[in-house]
Amino acid sequence: MKKLLAILLSFSFLYSCQKDEVSNVLDEQLSAALTEYSNGIGVEVFQLPIENDLANIPQDPQNPLTPEKIELGKMLFHETGIALAPMRNFSKGTFSCASCHFAGAGFQAGRFQGIGDGGVGFGLNGEGRFRHTSYPGDDLDVQPIRSPTIMNGAYQKNMLWNGQFGATGVNIGTEDAWTVGTPKENNFLGFEGLEIQAIAGLKVHRMVMDSVLVYETSYKELFDSAFPHSPANERYTLQNAGLAIAAYERTVLSNQAPFQKWLVGERTAMSNTEKLGAILFFGKAGCVNCHNSPALNSMEFYALGLKDLVDCPEETFKTTPDNPQNLGRGGFTGNAQDNYKFKVPQLYNLKDSPFYGHGASIRSIREIVEYFNNGIAENTNVSVNQLAKEFIPLNLTNEEVNQITAFIETALYDDNLKRYEPENLPTGNCFPNNDPLSKNHLGCNN
Repeated sequence: MKKLLAILLSFSFLYSCQKDEVSNVLDEQLSAALTEYSNGIGVEVFQLPIENDLANIPQDPQNPLTPEKIELGKMLFHETGIALAPMRNFSKGTFSCASCHFAGAGFQAGRFQGIGDGGVGFGLNGEGRFRHTSYPGDDLDVQPIRSPTIMNGAYQKNMLWNGQFGATGVNIGTEDAWTVGTPKENNFLGFEGLEIQAIAGLKVHRMVMDSVLVYETSYKELFDSAFPHSPANERYTLQNAGLAIAAYERTVLSNQAPFQKWLVGERTAMSNTEKLGAILFFGKAGCVNCHNSPALNSMEFYALGLKDLVDCPEETFKTTPDNPQNLGRGGFTGNAQDNYKFKVPQLYNLKDSPFYGHGASIRSIREIVEYFNNGIAENTNVSVNQLAKEFIPLNLTNEEVNQITAFIETALYDDNLKRYEPENLPTGNCFPNNDPLSKNHLGCNN
């Protein structure tokens, strides 16, 4: 018996050593792939900063980050108490920015189409939010396109799938498209995308910075600390609220994902399968050619032939086949050459909200990898001539598809996003929603 045990232990030791050797080889191969892509700079090209390392987080020079501004923004982002202009009075104070962008869903909506005003319920992770029966579809606070995540938004100069928000970056020269009387007019304020999106979004999503709310809660002190140099009569405004929210959003970074840990030297943070997937991602599969920032996104726009939100099998609202949002960048610029081109999204925490593409047409990470591997458009409105030249079959094996899926699904997954939520709000309200059904689902009472 002792001899048998010794033999088994010997085999176990040899297997462990072989596994370690394989892992070390994969580490070297991945490091080499990252170094080659970055022209010799190395793995740090893909590192996300820690959320309190403000000096290294990309920011709008007109809206410098401060801890006080970030704290105010975190509260306002989750605050249902500023939802004061709903279409129905009973919906007042029941929704927030986080209704469509909460931590549990990777700061997405948790469903194929986010619902702010007019929505009720939450379910387990946002999937149980539906239209209130008193709200016709035209009165719902929804967008005719899937709500993108705000996570890692610091690495986007311009926001939304069509990049319409932001006065800098790719929007320089698009001033004719900043239509007066629409949210795009806010670009004339001169801020970058996150700031413009937050300022415009507060108005679009029926939020109000009420003086009673400010003076009867700790919000006055929070605004005073965040904007000490702003004149008192201009301090407690929706614009400053938007700037604070944008500052907070810039710190929402998925820097605790296994791949991020691997980048800073924790070589056991990823499995060998995930490492193989990463080597393919940054090599043979060419994913990095588009997903090439620390957030694995870019500010490029590509026509990839994905279906629109109107094509969902579920009921959607304010979606039509001829909606300009379906044209992507072209719907904003008016340039036919931009039609059907959508911005390259970031890739962290995708499994938290299993709806992919601008139209939520794909429902698993493996399916989206297969879609790119096959290189066949699903949207018949997009002609072959309009498709990106990069959208071609990749000829990956089934095993390689599994490996890339493992890398995206697990190695790019930060399981501690709750750190970006407040413990409670100055109003004491529940979040992300404060309607009775949501409070029941959330186990929250105020």
